[in-house]
Amino acid sequence: MALQKNDQALMLKAAQISLFGNIILFTAKFTALLLVRSLAIATDLGITVAGLVVSVILYHAVKVSNRPADFSHNYGYGKIEHICEAVEGIVLIGIALVMSVQAAIHIAHPFEIGTPWLGFGFSVFSAAVNFIGAAWILSLAADCRSPAVRAEGVHYQLEGCISSTIAAAFLLAVFLMPTPLKRWTVYLDPFATLVVSAWIAFPSFQMARHAFLKLLDASLEEGSKLEVMKQLGKYLGRCCEFRDIRSRNSGRKKFVECSVVLPRGMPFPEAHHIADEIERDLRDSIPECEAAVRIIPCAEDCALLASSQKCPYFFGGRSS
Repeated sequence: MALQKNDQALMLKAAQISLFGNIILFTAKFTALLLVRSLAIATDLGITVAGLVVSVILYHAVKVSNRPADFSHNYGYGKIEHICEAVEGIVLIGIALVMSVQAAIHIAHPFEIGTPWLGFGFSVFSAAVNFIGAAWILSLAADCRSPAVRAEGVHYQLEGCISSTIAAAFLLAVFLMPTPLKRWTVYLDPFATLVVSAWIAFPSFQMARHAFLKLLDASLEEGSKLEVMKQLGKYLGRCCEFRDIRSRNSGRKKFVECSVVLPRGMPFPEAHHIADEIERDLRDSIPECEAAVRIIPCAEDCALLASSQKCPYFFGGRSS
């Protein structure tokens, strides 16, 4: 319980950092848009607005996801983290598509940006805020293992790369202004917008796809699956077999279920003790794991018992 409370505190801290950072970014980018009138900055501002909305959603999602399981939600509320992750991905894809269309229009009808050096300064500041925020949020995500917090950290990281790309475009415009190539600078802003839109779309699609797979009860990742097999393998000398091994994710929570076949003649307290041991080992070896093991009595139809040999898993031999 103490660990869960600590995780919740880390998640709330990450949400607060994200919200505060997005407020700073919104103020800076909105001011830059009024002064510079750049399509690329407008795209960057749209991403920040989406991030600001998601930060508010994330703050409330963190509180909901940490509610204990109840009668209405037997497995808890962890999946709200995946919903938050999916919403962020979908919104970013929408922004990328809209701004791509706007960039194409501005390539056909370009206009000159009067103060590229000012856009460069604002973009560098935005990139710095994003990269610092990303490092902070991703470190908290690693500690609390929250997919929603990690998605927000990736969003900050992506936004930092986008602001850096826009800053590079403005810097190039500053260098080209005094040269004969000045007439080409009108295309830098819409071209940077196209690059930024593509940069947003692909990782955002992967983010949304990953979230939807988790919402469809995808099984655990390969590392956790191997750990499940490793822990069950320790009991192969005491159990007849394992059946119906299942797993799924719910936010940062992981659920593992399986059935263990034990000799029919094994006393119930002993069988129950083995099931408890398996559940404990799974919980201890996989972070945020809840395990449920069901006991199935052996059907006594194996080749050993058919040939009147003793059951190798139960010293009492064949039950009557």
